[in-house]
Amino acid sequence: MKVLGIDGSPRRGGNSDALLREILAGAKSAGAEVMAVHLRDYDFSSCIGCERCRKDKACTGVRDGMQLIYPLIEEAGALALVSPTHQYNVSALMKAFIDRLYCYYDFTDDRPRGYSSRLAGGGRVAVAAAICEQPNRKDMGFTLEAMTMPLEALGYRVKGELPVFGIFDKALVKKDPKAMKAARALGEKLARG
Repeated sequence: MKVLGIDGSPRRGGNSDALLREILAGAKSAGAEVMAVHLRDYDFSSCIGCERCRKDKACTGVRDGMQLIYPLIEEAGALALVSPTHQYNVSALMKAFIDRLYCYYDFTDDRPRGYSSRLAGGGRVAVAAAICEQPNRKDMGFTLEAMTMPLEALGYRVKGELPVFGIFDKALVKKDPKAMKAARALGEKLARG
């Protein structure tokens, strides 16, 4: 099993990085081959809505850093998405990444259009984790749903999610043994598919 971790935080060495590292450590301990992608290290834009991917079956309207990430997604049987909560939602980096996965959909010609995903049917699995400064789920808003719902639409079976609350200071989550243990367990569960 190849597990690809996607970190949507603009802050290097922060809480999202620590959670992803622990998720991937759990997956590796369960026998998976792991790789981390930190979206802040890639120069890519949001989807421009050109619709060329409908014909080309690939994102050809924008040539940027996503062309380096697409093959990693296709090779991986599992995804782990991690994002901080920004304004009750995922970070702008994570949102742009998710929107750029639109190129994996095939659409029918009727209205409303039916769709399918070229990533579906391969037994792909995923998990999502989010971290929020505020102490309760309400203040996390749509962060987890903004990751899990698109993954499900793309054909992934979401094996679990991890909300972490009440942490903001850089890398402070490392001092939360409960959160770190839960992240590792989430990675192990992901690797077992």
